[in-house]
Amino acid sequence: MNTDRLADIVAIDIHIHATVSTRNPFDEVADAFDKAMAAYFKEQMPRLTIAQTADFYRERKMIAVIFTVDTERANGQMRITNEEVAEEVAKNADALIPFASVDPLRGKMGAREVRRLIKEHNVRGFKFHPSGQEFFPNDRACYTVYEAIAEAGLPAIFHSGQTGLGAGMRGGGGVRLKYSDPMHLDDVAVDFPDMPIVIAHPSFPWQENALAVATHKPNVWIDLSGWSPKYFPEILIKYTNGLLKKKMLFGSDFPALTPERWIADAEKCGIRPEVMPLILKENAIRLLRLDEDPVFGRYARLAPPANGCC
Repeated sequence: MNTDRLADIVAIDIHIHATVSTRNPFDEVADAFDKAMAAYFKEQMPRLTIAQTADFYRERKMIAVIFTVDTERANGQMRITNEEVAEEVAKNADALIPFASVDPLRGKMGAREVRRLIKEHNVRGFKFHPSGQEFFPNDRACYTVYEAIAEAGLPAIFHSGQTGLGAGMRGGGGVRLKYSDPMHLDDVAVDFPDMPIVIAHPSFPWQENALAVATHKPNVWIDLSGWSPKYFPEILIKYTNGLLKKKMLFGSDFPALTPERWIADAEKCGIRPEVMPLILKENAIRLLRLDEDPVFGRYARLAPPANGCC
């Protein structure tokens, strides 16, 4: 592996989804949610296997964090297994980074799964979707799972705000938005101060809550996935250019949005040119500690953000 591998990378997409399994049978529940999601985003969403997704990012000289979401208890949708994600990523480790998803209300069994995935599959972080998984992030029943993540020093990404999951379906597909107010993560950041927490997406209608938590808590970051930057509220642009410029992360939410569309729109939305390298790559290198990673090689070590934010 070229020791300057990261220097050749254009961007690190912190938030993409594994959407097509090569192992699972057809799932009518997953199909219904996928069709509703495509209608919500008003575009033809690419349907790629994990290996094809790796090729997609490799061709663009990008790296992407990929994960499934375990919503089996909440909505009965068969998940792409964490093992499939990790095993396929292991074959494409130059382009993809494996995260996993565990239902946080599985308690001790969930914590056992977390530890096994880290030990046996080199999983590098975890993804939670409070609305899709029907839990409040600060529910103490979730803490057993968080403890297993925190002891490994790995990051956890939490969906926040509005969601395309279930949008337009009867009753919203049973998905309740109330769980995804990022203010619930303030408690988690206090109780797990050494676990990096990523608030995913512009947090409509709770954007200021997300900015407040990320500014106040050193271990909280924000990924900017799921929305075209041309729709970012003014206050989000202001904090991206200022107080939180070293804690903002590029994410596309692929296949909902393509990375090239996100980047093209970001260049026109008011984000300062000198801030873009931080968002596109440098902040993610720090969060994921990629400069220490044997796959991606050496990269100039970046100083941690002063006072946790700027």
